[in-house]
Amino acid sequence: MTMRRSLVPDIVNLQAFECAARHQNFSRAAEELNLTQSAVSRQIADLERQIGMKLFQRIRQRVVLSEAGQRLLPEVKELLIRSERLMIGAVARGHRSAALKIAALPTFGSKWLVPRLGDFLARFPDVAITMESRSSPFDLNEENFDLAFHFGQPVWAGGFVTFLCGEQVLPVASPSLAARLRGQVPVLPEQASLLHLTTRPKLWADWCEIHGVEVQNAYSGLRFDQFSMVSAAAQAGLGVALLPTYLIEEEMEAGLLVPIAALPMSTENAYYVVRPESRRTQAMADAFENWVLGQVGSRRP
Repeated sequence: MTMRRSLVPDIVNLQAFECAARHQNFSRAAEELNLTQSAVSRQIADLERQIGMKLFQRIRQRVVLSEAGQRLLPEVKELLIRSERLMIGAVARGHRSAALKIAALPTFGSKWLVPRLGDFLARFPDVAITMESRSSPFDLNEENFDLAFHFGQPVWAGGFVTFLCGEQVLPVASPSLAARLRGQVPVLPEQASLLHLTTRPKLWADWCEIHGVEVQNAYSGLRFDQFSMVSAAAQAGLGVALLPTYLIEEEMEAGLLVPIAALPMSTENAYYVVRPESRRTQAMADAFENWVLGQVGSRRP
C-alpha cells in the first residue's frame, strides 16, 4: 500500500501536541521542549492544518483539548512511545550482527526460557535479543516479532507452527501439607484445599477422573490467573496445586514443592514455536528455534 506523504505527521509536531495537552499550557510545553512558545504554537498550528481540525480551545489562562484533540491524544502517545522504543532498540543493537524479537508466555518465559538463555548467548554472543510477554496469539508481522511461543493447539493465523513439547501436570504442595496428605490419595480430604488456574477451570476435575481420585468438590478452592501465583500459593501452604512439571523444576529441587502422589497427567494442549509465514528463512530465528528444540531434548515424544 502506497503511503500518502501529505498525511504522514511530523514527529516534532506530535511531541508539541502531546506536551501541550499534558500541561494544558503552551508556555510550560515550550519550557519542557526547550523551545519558544511561538515555536510550540506554530508546530501545533501545522498539525491542525494537516488534520483540518482544531485540537485545543483556549479557556482563560490555559488551553484544553477539543473533542478532536481528545480523540487524537491516546494514539499520539502510543505512536511516540513506539517511536522511542524503536530508536532505543536501534541504539541497543549497535554494531551487533543480528537481532531477535521474541514473544514468550509469561511463566514459560520466566521459569523455563530465561534461565536457559545464557547457553544461547554463549553460542551467539553477537545477537541482540528483545523478549516481551504475550499470553495469546497476535499479528506477528504487525508487531514485528521474529518468533513466539504458544500454548494450546497448533493454530496461529499468519504463523508457521512447530511442536515444542507436551505438558504434564503433577499435584504438589508445601512439604508440611504434602506430608499430611501423602498416603491418603486416592481420596483427598476436605482440608486439602485445591488451587486453580482461572484459565483452566476443569484441570482438577479431569485429573481426579483420570486417576479415580475422590474429592468433595473438584471445582472449589482459591483461583489465580497466573501459574506463578498458583505456585506461590502452594509454597505458602494454602493448598494443593496441579502444576506443569517443567515450570517447577527449581522449586522441587529446592524442596519448596513436593508431590502428594506420583500421579502426573498429560494435558490435551502443548507448547509450540511460531514463526511468521512471511519470514520463515531468517537465519538467526532458525538458529534460535533449533536451539530451543535442542533444549527440550528428551521431553519431545
